[in-house]
Amino acid sequence: MNNLRGLSIGKIATRTGLAVSAIRFYEEAGLVAPGRNSGGQRVFAPSDIRRISFVIIAQKLGFTLGQIKAQLDILPDGRTPTLSDWENISASFSDDIDARILALQSLRKKLTSCIGCGCLSLQKCALYNTDDIAAKQGVGPRYLMGDTPPILAD
Repeated sequence: MNNLRGLSIGKIATRTGLAVSAIRFYEEAGLVAPGRNSGGQRVFAPSDIRRISFVIIAQKLGFTLGQIKAQLDILPDGRTPTLSDWENISASFSDDIDARILALQSLRKKLTSCIGCGCLSLQKCALYNTDDIAAKQGVGPRYLMGDTPPILAD
């Protein structure tokens, strides 16, 4: 887009609710690629609002900018996702979200048998102190004192 038509970065910021600096950051990260007008100012296509909104939503879902960029890089010519594209991206994201849900459900179940720190020499702790391994490191709240639970040491 090397003409005078299009939206300024300020207009994109207003429409997406992002700061201008965030939009520049997205540009540097390769998530959006505005053109330049004859004066060298950034000029965005109206579809860039949807593209940036997609980035915002994906971030809110917990995806990294790298993961988001990987999905956007699949699209030809850096275009904004179409409905069909979104269905494919959504399926990919859904697998990741489902895995996170399972992990969080497992964590929730384990938390019911843990008082939170895993270091008070409980006889049974499903998270950090299985078989009272913290007691082997000494007395007191070992993990709060700086010892690393084996599950986190890997």
